Amino acid sequence: MTPKKVFVAVAGNIGSGKSSLTRLLSSANGWTPMYESVEDNPYLSDFYKDMRRWSFQLQVYFLSNRFRSHKSITEGSRSVVLDRVIYEDAEIFARNLFEIGNMEERDYNNYVALYNVMTEYLHPPDLLIYLRASMTTLLRQISLRGRDFEQSISREYLEQLNRHYERWISHYTKGKVLIIESDNLDYVNRKEDLDRVMAMVKEGLQ
Repeated sequence: MTPKKVFVAVAGNIGSGKSSLTRLLSSANGWTPMYESVEDNPYLSDFYKDMRRWSFQLQVYFLSNRFRSHKSITEGSRSVVLDRVIYEDAEIFARNLFEIGNMEERDYNNYVALYNVMTEYLHPPDLLIYLRASMTTLLRQISLRGRDFEQSISREYLEQLNRHYERWISHYTKGKVLIIESDNLDYVNRKEDLDRVMAMVKEGLQ
């Protein structure tokens, strides 16, 4: 798509299609894909069983991994497409856990302080893609991919995350943003939809 190094990130709620789009963008453009740590995450299964008990540990784990990935991208020479950015951890997930009472205030304040220090050293993506999806789409895609630990996620929890995503993306000023309304897109199975998304990304990077 472009001869220069680019850093593209894909953001969105659970089940919005981030990993699929990351894979397709990588394949089409020769970019290196970097995915969220899910299958090897030692806290995720416990977290969905008892959010209050494991929320702080999970968020610190994600923060550490995301910082390491983000730092390696900005310091490296390869073009990369990243599945979920570090900003989502603090602005969406940790904030929501605190607000609904599943993270203690002292833990949340400690987490935010650590996040603020870490992100001072990071260069933002050249383009942030936000996949906006309805509850119907999110719940359908979560069900289809069949991860056992995700089947207990409630509609209410996803709605809370969506509200935080909309607030965050409306105030995001770190760089370029491309919002993709994904409810009526099937870029995995329909070439015309994938071509449409590719054209949007190309335009966003110019």
